[in-house]
Amino acid sequence: MSSKFPAEDMALTNILVVDDINAARDFYVETLGASLYREYGGTSVVVQFLGAWILLVTGGGPTADKPDVHFVAPENVNRVQHAMTIRVPDCRAAHKILSDRGARFLTDPVESEHEVRAFFRDPAGHLLEISEFKG
Repeated sequence: MSSKFPAEDMALTNILVVDDINAARDFYVETLGASLYREYGGTSVVVQFLGAWILLVTGGGPTADKPDVHFVAPENVNRVQHAMTIRVPDCRAAHKILSDRGARFLTDPVESEHEVRAFFRDPAGHLLEISEFKG
């Protein structure tokens, strides 16, 4: 690798820890419409969504490269440490499509001065938002 960082051919992957790898895979592929890229031995799945990589993994304890780190799925879905926003052209239309596919929203879309947005969770409890900017 050259001394330039970031360098060409680099990519960012978000890691989400989940309890049920099959439910997570199905949600991201069937509900959100992500593309399944690869599955690893029943403990991890890689999907691509809107140009981003998402690695879904089951929990686990420390390893040689992260000796004091435990990967755990959200334990309290009402205390968020990570969330993803999906910018959409029409929040209400996206809400209907995703609802029809099984996404469960916290509320119907809420409109403010600058945006229309609605929040939902994946099967592990990770928070996602659809948001329409009102230009």
